[in-house]
Amino acid sequence: MRTNLSSDAEAAFEQAFGHTPTHLVQAPGRVNLIGEHTDYNDGFVLPCAINHGTVIAARARDDTRVRVVAADYEGQVDEFRLDEPIEARTDMLWPNYVRGVAKYLLEHGLPLRGADLALAGDVPQGAGLSSSASLEVAVAQAFKTLFGFSTLSPTDMALIAQRAENRFVGCNCGIMDQLISARGEAGSALLIDCRSLQTRAVPLPADAAVMIVNSRVQRGLVDSEYNTRREQCEAAARHLGVPALRDATVATLTDRGAGLHPTALRRARHVVTENQRTLNAADALAAADLRRMGELMAASHASMRDDFEITVPAIDRLVEILQRAIGSEGGARMTGGGFGGCVVALLPAAFVPAARAAVEAHYRAPSGERGDVYVCRPAAGAGVIGN
Repeated sequence: MRTNLSSDAEAAFEQAFGHTPTHLVQAPGRVNLIGEHTDYNDGFVLPCAINHGTVIAARARDDTRVRVVAADYEGQVDEFRLDEPIEARTDMLWPNYVRGVAKYLLEHGLPLRGADLALAGDVPQGAGLSSSASLEVAVAQAFKTLFGFSTLSPTDMALIAQRAENRFVGCNCGIMDQLISARGEAGSALLIDCRSLQTRAVPLPADAAVMIVNSRVQRGLVDSEYNTRREQCEAAARHLGVPALRDATVATLTDRGAGLHPTALRRARHVVTENQRTLNAADALAAADLRRMGELMAASHASMRDDFEITVPAIDRLVEILQRAIGSEGGARMTGGGFGGCVVALLPAAFVPAARAAVEAHYRAPSGERGDVYVCRPAAGAGVIGN
């Protein structure tokens, strides 16, 4: 997280509202090491929170007004009331993440009061690192901190944030993004069972680095084919006679796949094989076996490219460049919803300079832009800054 993020939020707060905040809270973005489009199929994912996220400067009010300023949007301000119907805005998107979380905190039965909030973030937007979940969870954390909602657990915050994105913003995302933002553990990835919401911390090897490269190929989940992929998966599960694709195996696809549309069959095959790859990857990472992790990440990318069809040529090229630089000592794959965004690489820290140089020398986005390289640390989940 950029070092001046807290001061940016505080400065925006004081300029917009004329007084000082009482609290600073944060929630991180995330990168998914493996397990793509498995979360909404009740499957397994292996993300880690990263040291880029959202900071909110906050102060409680004595009325029902919520005033919000966004430092990263030239000080744009939104205002709504908690004692009136909370409606989505059509002229700006970012206020809807705040409004949606407030709406569903109220529906959760929490006695919200008004608040002044200033937002600042450094998660690249539209890159697949979950800037929206970071914002949503940070808003939930802000209200929790301001009003002492001690019964609101990190998992509760994640579920409320997911509901806001699904029902208020309109993107049918699974639970992974919000849950890792709320429950991340420093130094570790989390193996998440998206059905039970149970998690297991998987420490990263001390000499391993997480490198993220933003391809600069922009994508928008709400307007992309993300929702279409989800519908295809649900249709495949119904045809196979299972509650979700989490419950299917390769044998299930062989035995019951007849009559399923070939495209839906490929989508199901990706999810079924990706679930097993994710479980295998957690074991490999726990054993500090970066070679095995690399093999699994390569297989994951190939499946996303060929069966799920969510990569684009620039992303495939970027993965090839990174894999050549890493060799057999780690791996690279597309991460996020697809159709652009970021590539994640897991590699020995000693290989980072060569991998960075390879990207700078050989990768250009279709627009001609260079990729943005981030070397990240697995970070802790949402919380109060200064505690």
